[in-house]
Amino acid sequence: MTDPQDAPTVQAPPQHWEADVLLRDGRTAHIRPIRPEDHDVFVEFYARVSDQSKYYRFFSPMPRLSERDLARFLNVDHVERVAFVLTLQQRIIAVGRYDVVRPGEAEVAFLVEDQHQGRGIGQLLLEHLAQAGRERGVERFVAEVLPDNSRMIQTFRDAGYRVVSEYEEGVLQLEFSIDPTDTAIGLMMNREHKAESASIEKFFNPRSVAVIGASRRQETIGQALVRNLVTGDFTGRVYAVNPTSHAVSGLPTYKTVADIPDDVDVAIVAVPADAVQDVVLDCAAKGVHGLVVISSGFAETGEEGRVRQRKLVGLSRSYGLRLIGPNALGIINTSGSVSLNASLSPLMPPRGRAGFFCQSGALGTAILEKVYNRGLGLSTFVSAGNRADVSGNDLLQYWEEDDSTEVVLLYLESIGNPRKFSRIARRVSQRKPIIAVRSGRTTQGVPMGHAVRKIVAPPAAVDAMFRQAGVIQVDTLDEMFDVAQLLAHQPLPRGRRVAIVGNSDALGLLAADAAAAVGLVVNKAIALGADASADDFEDALDAAIDDPEIDSVVAVYVPPINVSGEDVANVLAAVGEQSDKPLVSSFLGAEGVPELLRVPDVAGSTAGRGSVPSYPGVEAAVRALARVVEYAVWLRTPGGSPANPVKADAAGAKRIVNELLKKFPEGAEVDLESLTALLGAYEIELWQTRKVATVEEAIAAGEALGWDVVLKATAEHLRERPDLAHVRRNLYQPAEMRQAWTSLNAVISEPERAGFVVQKNAKPGVPIAIRSIEDPLFGPVVSFGIAGPLTELLADRAYRIPPLGERDAASMVREIKSSPMLFGYRGSEVVDVAEIERLINRVAQLQNDLPQISSLELGLVLAGAEGATVLTAAARVDPVADPRSDWFVRRMPTPIGDTLPN
Repeated sequence: MTDPQDAPTVQAPPQHWEADVLLRDGRTAHIRPIRPEDHDVFVEFYARVSDQSKYYRFFSPMPRLSERDLARFLNVDHVERVAFVLTLQQRIIAVGRYDVVRPGEAEVAFLVEDQHQGRGIGQLLLEHLAQAGRERGVERFVAEVLPDNSRMIQTFRDAGYRVVSEYEEGVLQLEFSIDPTDTAIGLMMNREHKAESASIEKFFNPRSVAVIGASRRQETIGQALVRNLVTGDFTGRVYAVNPTSHAVSGLPTYKTVADIPDDVDVAIVAVPADAVQDVVLDCAAKGVHGLVVISSGFAETGEEGRVRQRKLVGLSRSYGLRLIGPNALGIINTSGSVSLNASLSPLMPPRGRAGFFCQSGALGTAILEKVYNRGLGLSTFVSAGNRADVSGNDLLQYWEEDDSTEVVLLYLESIGNPRKFSRIARRVSQRKPIIAVRSGRTTQGVPMGHAVRKIVAPPAAVDAMFRQAGVIQVDTLDEMFDVAQLLAHQPLPRGRRVAIVGNSDALGLLAADAAAAVGLVVNKAIALGADASADDFEDALDAAIDDPEIDSVVAVYVPPINVSGEDVANVLAAVGEQSDKPLVSSFLGAEGVPELLRVPDVAGSTAGRGSVPSYPGVEAAVRALARVVEYAVWLRTPGGSPANPVKADAAGAKRIVNELLKKFPEGAEVDLESLTALLGAYEIELWQTRKVATVEEAIAAGEALGWDVVLKATAEHLRERPDLAHVRRNLYQPAEMRQAWTSLNAVISEPERAGFVVQKNAKPGVPIAIRSIEDPLFGPVVSFGIAGPLTELLADRAYRIPPLGERDAASMVREIKSSPMLFGYRGSEVVDVAEIERLINRVAQLQNDLPQISSLELGLVLAGAEGATVLTAAARVDPVADPRSDWFVRRMPTPIGDTLPN
């Protein structure tokens, strides 16, 4: 079939070139490199393409392809000739390719089956081809397009690249750089957002739901699902599927989904685990959009279950289906126009403003009970179980645009793709607060069934990522609800200044102490006395709210004996409804939003805007208020790119790294010469250093540097032993160097491994250390702290995730506990903090640009009043299988058990 002389020398394509992808309409497909064995399916694909589409592709009628043409299309080397196919239900529906025409430049072309045009496939292929090209050294794409092929021309323009075009012999010549500009990345992320949001919207707003595994028997999962849908007043159609029963809960049953006479949008699956795959095929044939798999028996059970789960996800995606679960509790939409309770919970939570995502099915019911008892109210709810496909990232994409959701609640037992979570959360938090409980924070434990790799970065780095993204991280579910009820019903505070109004001196003092402990400032405390009336409360609250020096108010009410407190409640509710400052209360020891403190909501929520949340203890009220204050401060803090963008020779730095990896394909420590050049590319000057192996070389180095030098050992095993005296300073002549050499060799075991260097003596300063690592899941992480063993013992380091925002470096310098040492502690000089911030930004940018740098450390930087001197540095390069390419292309998480990053 293939002419042997036409077959190129082939190397296997990188594994990460194959991925599941989400199309514009929220359906899934699979992208992968083309294979010679695609011959038959490629011929079938080409036969389904219209004559017009063929003409647009080849500029001439080509009704069929010759075997020589097929051999040319199917056999590529994955270097200079790269081709991807998009498949659905094992059929090819599109192909895209590039062929290098000259060094750094490649010609690109696409062919999409007509019935699938308009689904954003061309843009997806272009994204993946561009990333493959970047990895293979291609810098520019060119394309020839007929002038009336408007759809393809628009595909190139919509990619966000700067397109240069000209006409030649009736053909439009397009060329553009594939460098991932901010515009191109922004447009790609916008397409990702719309596709993922669309895929979730179909789950929450179905016109029809089929329960597969519906049962007549009481106390069964299938029976409970049907009952909850029906009694929850679902406004769409409910279909029961059971091959042996004639009716379930008054509904007629169908033997299979295919027997249902109408369309089915969502299928709720409650059949034995080994039967779920057959259900997927039936649903795919029916045209179902998505599955909610309640069934257990998958990855949570062990290796056999993991294999079953991987097959389930792969099969679902190959047929274009999205999947919630398996081992899920279900989904809920409280909107009156939908009223969907497709879950195992008999409790339909009240209508509210919060969207809730959790991973644990077991906890889901308890969570819904807490929501119900507090009167908090939810807009939507998802319990994703093993989170094999749909994840919290998908829900964030949906909730960002959902008008009925104003607050996002996340209970996270694991984070599959922290990079993507950080990116989405940063954007969503600008519009809607996100409150998260993350279990396993100290152990970084991962529940059975969750497909994630362990994060190498320390827990403090994960916490920093949440703060950086504006996520309000809390420790418990109760605290989550405490914060949520405040955000859902009260305005954001403008600052940290608090007034405390109450009729109990003891509780007022407790509130003041609690406020001071969490960083709030009590500017006013109004003690009304135990016999205070409703009018007294109204006057005091009005005075506090009208005070320009007050940003929020805490009201404390303990009723006298035989007093209901209804009059005071009416005052609190009236003030809370009219105030533009948040009002929280400890009212009668109640939890949630009591009936007495609720304000009616025309949208149908159980408690509208202005309702006053109540806490059983003043400490909980103050703690919730402090969390909201921190979010409000984050919201007002400038973000975005650094104020002074880093000027760097990124291309030169990449060449250095590539040369090192060619020489050391398994990875290696960066030698001093390469490290100096690498840091220099980012304008980080490494203090002049001379390696020496003998005392004679040390003396020669001292003379070359003009003396006033230091001799020190730099080997890693010595850097980690602060108890060893491995530095000799203030050396001015050969005799002093000989004495220093002798003394160091006497105290260091194996001095031949000590890595002796000679440096010019630097000006004194505060020792600091700046480090970065490349985490397999997280990507780049940068940290800062005072250098020395005490910092390590006390874990006094600040962390951020690049790219850094405008204020991130400044915040890092100031948030460590030992920061006073940089700002004139005990009369010392204030150091050049701006230079420290510059170094942090440059290290962060270097790590962000070069994922092959597995670690970088400016281990000793002396920060003085007139600058900072980088005395020691170390770095390591390692090969990266997937160099963060998911930042530049859209991919879905890899099914559990595979080796690609989740």
